[in-house]
Amino acid sequence: MDHVILVTEDDARTRESLSRVMTRAGYRTLTAADGAEALVLLERETVDVVLTDLKMPGIDGISLLERLRARSPETIVIILTAFGTVDLAVEAMKKGAYDFLTKPINLDKVDLLLQHALEARRLVRENRELKLRLRETAGLKHLLGQSAAMQRLREIVQQVAATDAAALILGETGTGKELVAHGIHYGSARADRPFVKVSCAALPEGLLESELFGHERGAFTGARERRKGRFELAHGGTLFLDEVGDMSPPTQAKLLRVLQEQEFERVGGSQTVRIDVRLIAATNRDLEDLVAEGTFREDLYYRLNVVSIHVPSLRERAEDIPALTAHFLRMSADRWGKPVPEVTVDALALLCRYSWPGNVRELQHVAESMLVFSKGGPITAADLPPAVRGGERSVEPGARGSSASLRELERQAIARTLVATGGNKRKASEILGIGLKTLYRKIQEFGLQ
Repeated sequence: MDHVILVTEDDARTRESLSRVMTRAGYRTLTAADGAEALVLLERETVDVVLTDLKMPGIDGISLLERLRARSPETIVIILTAFGTVDLAVEAMKKGAYDFLTKPINLDKVDLLLQHALEARRLVRENRELKLRLRETAGLKHLLGQSAAMQRLREIVQQVAATDAAALILGETGTGKELVAHGIHYGSARADRPFVKVSCAALPEGLLESELFGHERGAFTGARERRKGRFELAHGGTLFLDEVGDMSPPTQAKLLRVLQEQEFERVGGSQTVRIDVRLIAATNRDLEDLVAEGTFREDLYYRLNVVSIHVPSLRERAEDIPALTAHFLRMSADRWGKPVPEVTVDALALLCRYSWPGNVRELQHVAESMLVFSKGGPITAADLPPAVRGGERSVEPGARGSSASLRELERQAIARTLVATGGNKRKASEILGIGLKTLYRKIQEFGLQ
């Protein structure tokens, strides 16, 4: 697409000369006799570069620059100035002009300067677009799995991240609720601001209030100086309250006021602190039951539950187990400088069979344990922890109870791996630790086509 140049110059000869040179250089050129005419053109045209004289009647070059910076900060402005007003041109650069040229204008230098300016503008745009793409994917890269449940979860995270609404993340222990909170924050407009976490279950009641809202010097024994709370530290960003269901009623009341007013007082203080914070809460408890029992405020529940996100348990996405196992083994192997072991099909079948009460976190610990005790060869069923080897079967449609044969478990492991890899047989064979020819034979044997 042709670049558009606007020449704003009250001297007609200079204006026309610059216009001819720009047109011959391949630019689409517009001209204006003063700043007012330039602003009219800028209302209806998208312009890449404005060449403007510094001294013009009415709206001069500085005023035009200031209006352009407010309206279209990406538009490049190059100042044309007489020798005696170079100081003003330097001042214009401090206000955002790209560069300046002194009169009489060297036309060859104009073309070279335009090339450099447009290249710099292209790099800035590419850098901004790259940052946006990275921000969109930064929080999602740890939400692993190709199951339908995980694909849907990633879609929901992206939708929620595009808003500033409070979110309540629900799910069993170990499912990755904090990773979901990270995904929302780093996919949002607050991505370059703080992400602050507080575990409501890890702190005693007396400390939780101080941790959230901060305290003044002398507020209580041991408070030797003023301390900012997590709300202040998260100003402009996101505060993640983990296990919010464990919060006491008095602290719930104070939290509700902060959410309503976006202000609070530090413990032991009277000065009002105003904040701009997005709140994300998470719990593995049923807050509706707690509301019914009278231990959790109903008004706070509705404040937190503007958007509700369910994080699936590992049982609900068992087809992700082969890929997750391979991922955690690679992570541990890289960290400890060990080779990545293969996992035999029978071991993988047992991993897929286990009910995983600790969810993904438990699977990660099991993978680390497998690597610690591996002797350099493939990991077999005998290398798995006893709980996994003899654990309760996951519920699966079509399964014939807990006495399913090893052959059936092997079929399930291969089928789940193929689903997880999107049908990529080479990748599936690597995850399963079997040869590609063996995988093709097993697919045909089990009728998985």
